[in-house]
Formats: sequence, structure tokens, C-alpha cells
Amino acid sequence: MPYFAIHCIDRPDSAELRLATRPAHLAHINTVRGDVLVAGPLLRPDGRAMGSLLIIDFDDRDTAIAFANGDPYHQAGLFESRSVTNWHKVFPE
Repeated sequence: MPYFAIHCIDRPDSAELRLATRPAHLAHINTVRGDVLVAGPLLRPDGRAMGSLLIIDFDDRDTAIAFANGDPYHQAGLFESRSVTNWHKVFPE
């Protein structure tokens, strides 16, 4: 199964929306917990969240996009931009 990187950038001034939807977002990620390579927030230099990066093993890109579309963060309108890209793990082996 291939990996897909889901790279998201938050809309400006959306910290409260991120906080309010975080529990539902984490529950959504837990539905594929065994396939998650890494997942977490992208951070500004001061440590505040500015987006999300998830690298998850999916059968195909359509499945990855469907998962990303079902993310409560996405459904709440948190993201200014989002990409779903095939990703190949090289290190560590």
C-alpha cells in the first residue's frame, strides 16, 4: 500500500476553530490508527499550530482524498489550503 502525505495550512486567526474541532479530528485519525506513519501539527516559530501533516498508508489516492475530506478540520473550514500527495518512505529502512 502506498503512503500519502496530507499537508494542510490553517486559515489565519483560526486557533479557536482548531481547538474546538481537535477532539473530532483526533477521533477521525484514530479510525486509521494502524496505517498512520506520522501525524501532527505544523508549527510556527513560536510553537503555535499553523496546519497539519499526516502521512498515512492508503490503498489509493481516492481513498486518501476521501479520508481528508472526512476530516472534521476540513469540514469545519479550518484549512486555507490542502494537498494530498503520494509519498515514498526511504529512511529509515
